[in-house]
Amino acid sequence: MLEELFTDLTVWHWLALGLILFGIEMMTGTFDLLMISIAAWITAVFAWLAPDSLANWQGQVLFFGAAAVALFVFGRTILSGMRKSTPEHPTLNKRMESLIGQRGVAASDFTNAGQGRVKIGDTVWGAEIVDGSEIIHNGDVVVVEGARMNTALVRKSA
Repeated sequence: MLEELFTDLTVWHWLALGLILFGIEMMTGTFDLLMISIAAWITAVFAWLAPDSLANWQGQVLFFGAAAVALFVFGRTILSGMRKSTPEHPTLNKRMESLIGQRGVAASDFTNAGQGRVKIGDTVWGAEIVDGSEIIHNGDVVVVEGARMNTALVRKSA
């Protein structure tokens, strides 16, 4: 019974299988099913171009298996860099992290607890002294060393 299912494989079967696998790939995003769907489309071309002696159902399934394995290995090794998703900009939508390394001016004297305000660009931010040892006065130049929540961690510029 299973043999009867495979005996009449045509180009359209392989194209449909490729489309189904491609649709599942679009939903999952694994990149692996993309390679297997491409193997199904290549098998459709094989079934269309190969003579009947090679393109019987056993030959088509064997060709599909070899193409799927080869493309799967190709996708996992040579194209492995495409799997890594890197953000377009590492500090995009991370406003406080984008301030790290920038210079600003103290907008107020810092308290004994090391807290004050700094002006960076055209914005005034809450700030804390990084190591707590330097006293920062209004107008001193500071450098942002880090960020904690919405507070810039600053040190006096040398």
